[in-house]
Amino acid sequence: FWQNLCPGGSGEPTGALAEAINRDFGSFENMKTKLSASTVAVQGSGWGWLGYNKEAKKLQIAACSNQDPLEATTGLVPLFGIDVWEHAYYLQYKNVRPDYVKAIFQVANWNDVSARLDAAMK
Repeated sequence: FWQNLCPGGSGEPTGALAEAINRDFGSFENMKTKLSASTVAVQGSGWGWLGYNKEAKKLQIAACSNQDPLEATTGLVPLFGIDVWEHAYYLQYKNVRPDYVKAIFQVANWNDVSARLDAAMK
């Protein structure tokens, strides 16, 4: 999780990750919108995920309740996770989860996500 974040973020995805996002979601903005909606909709605590489906060879979005692991419950390889346990955001965002989810993209380390995708595709 922590490697997925960096001060100031790393800009937008590039290379194979950007190509996969555009192919599977139409655009980076569409992916962010879908991932945000899925993540904000988690009831209680859990995670929103951008994962890689090795069988279908495509990116997918999933949400997991509580501490349920992504790969064991969905088969997706975790690429980018958004922690929506209240401890992750309550001090700064109180109970306004959508603001936290929107802000996390400002510190996303897409270079790390790209490396995870490269490893998952092998």
